[in-house]
Amino acid sequence: MVAQVLIKIKIMKIIVPMAGRGSRLRPHTLTTPKPLLKFAGKSIVQRLVEDIVAVCDEKVDEIAFIIGDFGDEVKDELICIANNLGAKGSVFLQDQPLGTAHAILCANKCLQGNVVVAFADTLFKADFKIDKSHDGIIWVSQIEDPSAFGVVKMEENIITDFVEKPSEFVSDLAIIGIYYFNSGENLSSELQFLIDNDIKYKGEYQLTNALENMKNKGLKFSVGQVTEWLDCGNKDATVYTNSRVLEFKKSDMLVSTKAKLIDSNIIPPCYIADGVEIVNSTIGPHVSIGNNTLIKNSTIKNSIIQENSSIFNTKTQNSMVGNYVSYNGKNCEVELSIGDFCEQK
Repeated sequence: MVAQVLIKIKIMKIIVPMAGRGSRLRPHTLTTPKPLLKFAGKSIVQRLVEDIVAVCDEKVDEIAFIIGDFGDEVKDELICIANNLGAKGSVFLQDQPLGTAHAILCANKCLQGNVVVAFADTLFKADFKIDKSHDGIIWVSQIEDPSAFGVVKMEENIITDFVEKPSEFVSDLAIIGIYYFNSGENLSSELQFLIDNDIKYKGEYQLTNALENMKNKGLKFSVGQVTEWLDCGNKDATVYTNSRVLEFKKSDMLVSTKAKLIDSNIIPPCYIADGVEIVNSTIGPHVSIGNNTLIKNSTIKNSIIQENSSIFNTKTQNSMVGNYVSYNGKNCEVELSIGDFCEQK
């Protein structure tokens, strides 16, 4: 489990904004939204919500996903993820990229009671500890360059300032995109205030502005720090996240009994799905291979290979290969980033 969490609260709603197309992860997001990219057998968003639901004392009754124009198949998959966790799945459309505050408000009717907001482009490892004397918790990670993130300043673990993507250094505690609110109704009111008064930062309605307003009204937010923050923003980051997830899960049975391994060596940890056939190859460590993929005469390390693909005569590492790909490496060493439905003989 990626999020190893100790949390004892009654969460009833989870809100998952995921409308972005993931342009930094192209070509892999040309046909699949980034949060639905899979490694180690599960999509990013499925892994995220499973980890949150697993630590709730009380049953989560609804998981709301805010998406872009992704199509009915994506909607069905998200509802299935929620239903499999015993929750109602709801899908809301964000038809314009107007910022994080706008995205959350697209699921306004779900902003009730205790709410977790979790942006679906990150995974994490942490011990959550909820202090119910405060109005919410913002999870952060200490990073070297915080200029691309919202950050917080704090005193005695209480947040004193929220700053969105600071051009000058104010703090190295970056907001990772996981939030807990005691009152979804209060959050909704503050988000709506930004929209009604056209309060933007760099052209978008930002959640950090709403948090700053709430703080100025006397609400207190504590800081939760994660021990590891795993990004899925680009190819290299996603491959690294895959390696860390496999390390977290290395005690699990990750190689399917329905996979065929012929004259091949598997160096753990690796995830090998149903229907995979590996012939005369060395795989691992830190490789995820999706359903019904064929690999022959190859050496693959630290990589993600999706479903229904065929890889021949290839020596590669730090690579991502999509679904329905056919690739012949002609025994050359190469680093791959190949999207779905590609063929190279």
